[in-house]
Order: sequence, then structure tokens, then C-alpha cells
Amino acid sequence: MNASPQSADAAAAPRSAARRRSGAARKAMSHLVLTLVGLLFLMPFVWLVLTSLKTDDEIFVVPVQWLPGAIQWENYTKAIHAIPYFRYMGNTIWIAALCVLGVVVIAPLVAYGFSKIDFKGRNGLFYIMLSTLMLPFQVTMIPIYVMFNKIDLTNSYWPIVLSSWFGTGLAYYIFLLRQFFLGIPHELTESAKIDGASELRIYAQIVLPLSKPALLTVGLFTFLGAWGDFQGPLIYLNDPDKWTLSIGLKQYIQENKVAWGQLMAASTIFTLPIVILYFFVQKKFIEGITITGLK
Repeated sequence: MNASPQSADAAAAPRSAARRRSGAARKAMSHLVLTLVGLLFLMPFVWLVLTSLKTDDEIFVVPVQWLPGAIQWENYTKAIHAIPYFRYMGNTIWIAALCVLGVVVIAPLVAYGFSKIDFKGRNGLFYIMLSTLMLPFQVTMIPIYVMFNKIDLTNSYWPIVLSSWFGTGLAYYIFLLRQFFLGIPHELTESAKIDGASELRIYAQIVLPLSKPALLTVGLFTFLGAWGDFQGPLIYLNDPDKWTLSIGLKQYIQENKVAWGQLMAASTIFTLPIVILYFFVQKKFIEGITITGLK
């Protein structure tokens, strides 16, 4: 005798409930693990902020004292007035903005050519461009410095900024954008060509509007690199008035003394714009990373 539909549904109900409970447990466990890992990565920044509010004696107390005894807000005011902090911040913002502009303008153009325009030697040129990623900065540092020195561009922002417009640092961003552009249906651009659109119009009106997540990701990477760059300004900038924040922070480290509280306070202010920027663009940033990696 066959079982009735009612009895079959009654037997399936407990199994379905068990699967739901198991899925909920796995989801809760994964969230717990992600939360713990997130807190682990957050600890250095928390330590930075807490240390900026301590006295120099409290910083080196053993065992470690996490919370400051008396909050030292004056570390921030002293840090800002000890060096021309806002001048250095303005210099850093200016350099970072020009670098982002260069990458966002140049990298998509080159990536479009490598992904959507079929020309002789395209793959060979692309592989040559990728090979520049294997050259560390230490290899090209001296030749590039000699070149800029001979054309009298040292002690200016040009050597730092031009690397984002024409330098080898573009190769990684071109690669990311090329992978994203390859994911855009070829039929979309071909139909535009049939309607009489030029390559430049297809690029500006079809490809770029569809590439906002990838462009935002590339722009954010560039900003982070330019904001925290230490080696470039150290090599090319001799005038203290042109220094960036990454160079200016060295002024808290003197020959016989290090103003640790002020250094931590200045470093906190230096880090905050990056944290704030990420919170504003995190959704598009993660979307760009995900879509770019699908290819």
C-alpha cells in the first residue's frame, strides 16, 4: 500500500526544519569567524588611536596598558603645531589627486585598446606591458632619477605624478580594467559600430558608463598608493615646503628623542582620511573587485 501525500509531507517537514537549523548554524558560525577576523585586523588601528592618547611613560609600561590613565588630547594639538601639518596634508592631497586623475584617464584608454580593438601585435604589446610588473622599483629607481635630474624636474612633483600618467605603475591597473572590459559583451560594441559610432564614442558612451565599479576600484588603489607613498617624495623632494605627510612624520623622530605620543596622534590623523574614504566607497569597491575577478 502506497503512503498518502499527507504522511509524506509530514515526514519531510522535520527534515526540512533540520536543514534550515543546520544552515542557520553554519551562517552564524561563518559570521562569527568573519567578525573575529575583522576585529583582529582592526586591532592595530585601535592600538594606534589609544596610544595617541597616552603619555610617553604609559606607552612603554610593562605589562601592556591598553587604556590611557588620563586622556592626552594635547598630543593632537602638539602634533599639528610641531610641524606644518596642514601644508603637508595639502601637498599630499594635491599629489594624490593628480595621480588618481592620471590613472583614471590613461589606464581605461589603454585597456580599451587591448580589449576591444583588434590590431596587429596587440597580444605581444600586452605581454610586454605585463612584463614591466616584474621590474621592482629599486631596479628602475636610479635610471629614472638620473633622467628627471637631467631635464631639471627634481625637487618638484612632476616625477611623482608622471609615473601615474606614463609610468610602469599603470600596468597593473591596465590589466584590471582590460579584464573588466573583456566581460562587456562584444555584441554591444559591434552593434554600436553598425549604427555608425566611432571607437571613441563607443568608449565614452558605452564602455565607461558600464565600468564605474572597476574605475572606482582603480582610483581607490591609486589614491591609497599616492597617499602613503614615502619613497617617491623622499627621493625627489628636497624643499621642506613641498614635503608630503609621509615625509613630515619623520620630523617627530629626533636624534635623541622620539615624541611618540605626537607621532601616534599625527599618524591617526594621517590614517583617518583613508578609513573615511573606504567607508564611503566600500560597496562599489567590493563590487569592482568581484566583477573584475570574474574573468
